[in-house]
Amino acid sequence: MTAATDAQPGTPGSQPAVAFFVTCLVDLFRPEVGFAALRLLEDAGCRVYVPRAQTCCGQPGYNSGAYAGARDVARDVIRTFEDAEFVVVPSGSCAGMLIHHYPKLLEGAWRERALALGERTWELTTFLSDVLPRRRAAPAATHAPVTYHDGCAGLRELGIREQPRRLLTEAGIAVRELEQPEVCCGFGGTFCAKMPAISARMASDKLRNATKTGAGTLVGGDLGCLIALAGRARREGLDLSLRHVAEVLDGELAAPPIGEGSRD
Repeated sequence: MTAATDAQPGTPGSQPAVAFFVTCLVDLFRPEVGFAALRLLEDAGCRVYVPRAQTCCGQPGYNSGAYAGARDVARDVIRTFEDAEFVVVPSGSCAGMLIHHYPKLLEGAWRERALALGERTWELTTFLSDVLPRRRAAPAATHAPVTYHDGCAGLRELGIREQPRRLLTEAGIAVRELEQPEVCCGFGGTFCAKMPAISARMASDKLRNATKTGAGTLVGGDLGCLIALAGRARREGLDLSLRHVAEVLDGELAAPPIGEGSRD
């Protein structure tokens, strides 16, 4: 993403000031998700800024046992975002890292700062659904029915389940439920690299359940899951589009689905 700014939070009583945590995958692989999220937040009455100093949340190192490096990253994130009124993240996985795992990584005063940051950090759909008093109207062109994949971190660490479905329904988009919706898709961060055969089978099972719904689009809130599933869908020749929930809610679908075609 290129629309970064270091504008400071607003004063109490003004529009909610949201510091947007872009995430690595959105920045490098799917910036459309970031811009869609920005529009959703602005349409809901927020003033959004994107701190330039932000980097990774540290989750890859943390999941691999590189705790010293993950602590350094966590401290940098805390320094960058701790003055924010709200921090919003378009990923349950990265939001869970900030909210639940930073306090486990850090001690003393840094742990207290991590806890304070976690109290102001929200995954995108929970923020739009549970925090903001205003909501965006339905997109002008209603999207066809979709099916929804619950990412493990968002579902299990943050309790994200009804919020994205509620937002989609309010936008006039029918959600057809998967069989076994709470089962992992097989991505699991480094799990897909450590256990590729098992990961591939789990992804195939998830995609088979998605096609059974008859929906043409599989939607989710974690880009890592969606990129992995899109790759598996292309390998299996499935006629199934994959998109982040922010893109569908925003209604701006000019970019091809994840893993398909070119943006040129």
